[in-house]
Amino acid sequence: MDKERVKKLVRELIIEIGEDPTREGLKDTPQRIANMYEEIFGGYESDSELSVQFSEDSDVVVARNIQFYSMCEHHMLPFFGKIHIAYSPNGRVFGISKLVRLVEKYSKRLQIQERLTKNIADELFAQGVKGVVVLADAEHLCMKMRGVRNDATLTSSAYRGIYENKEEKESIMTMIRRRTPE
Repeated sequence: MDKERVKKLVRELIIEIGEDPTREGLKDTPQRIANMYEEIFGGYESDSELSVQFSEDSDVVVARNIQFYSMCEHHMLPFFGKIHIAYSPNGRVFGISKLVRLVEKYSKRLQIQERLTKNIADELFAQGVKGVVVLADAEHLCMKMRGVRNDATLTSSAYRGIYENKEEKESIMTMIRRRTPE
């Protein structure tokens, strides 16, 4: 990303809004926005490194409540929430940090929740697991701040491999939704 160009564009936007980009509270805003965009859109440059796995077998691995933040590609406003990932290994398991990095890889982009869910499931399934489920629950500021102005939460899901079977799907969804002891 060309941060100098982003700074120039943000300065122009501030002027278009009707503000003075040289006033005290705004003079450093173009730099702050350029730095922020470099961070929150870092998923385009990310490598999730899923190739690093451990020899181990388990019937199912579930990672719940992976926090994510993303930007709606339609309005460029944040959406955020929790992603739950379940997969059935095929002799190899991923470290939890790899799953978190995978979520970050796809969430730190201009995105829609449904594609985010699908991208994560597709990349995990491509690693040779028997099946994968990705469930995302999110709040969308583009819906809260404008338009319908409603606090509804959106849930999206993606199923691959053995979890496309109805019985397996029901079983794994029960496991994902199970509350953990506090």
